[in-house]
Amino acid sequence: MDLKEIIATHGSTVRNIIKRITNEQNEDLEQEVYCKVLKNAEKYEEKGMFSAWIRTISANLSKDYLKSSQKKLSDNSTTDENVISFVKCKKETPEEELLKIERQKTITKAINKLKPKFKEVIMLYEIENKSYEEISQKIKCPIGTVKSRLYNAKKELAEMLKDLI
Repeated sequence: MDLKEIIATHGSTVRNIIKRITNEQNEDLEQEVYCKVLKNAEKYEEKGMFSAWIRTISANLSKDYLKSSQKKLSDNSTTDENVISFVKCKKETPEEELLKIERQKTITKAINKLKPKFKEVIMLYEIENKSYEEISQKIKCPIGTVKSRLYNAKKELAEMLKDLI
């Protein structure tokens, strides 16, 4: 089993799995996959595809990496360096906060201008996060009617709020 051949054949798959699970490019983790493949090559039984075996190793190592990094995060004491590196400042400036409030007021006014049947559906769907089925049961009408009213409500709102969009 040649490492160069394994990397050439399965490298992009390994990278993609690591990226998908950890949300980062991690060359150390990628290298760990190849080490594990080489170390356990004699244990591989040709019952399935070799590529599936490598994908499983990649996924398992990525999941283990996430678990260990979360554990390290929770175990670390709050030193200044840790706080600075992990805390993200999401505080809005006063201008941004004011714009956000004005935007919310404009949206609320637009919703209040909708026909009552449209307003009811948009509030249930967008604000209360109800499903089509739940809305249908609550307002006692078919799901198709709910979808139609929601479509028309969004269409009217888009027209009223075109300056915001």
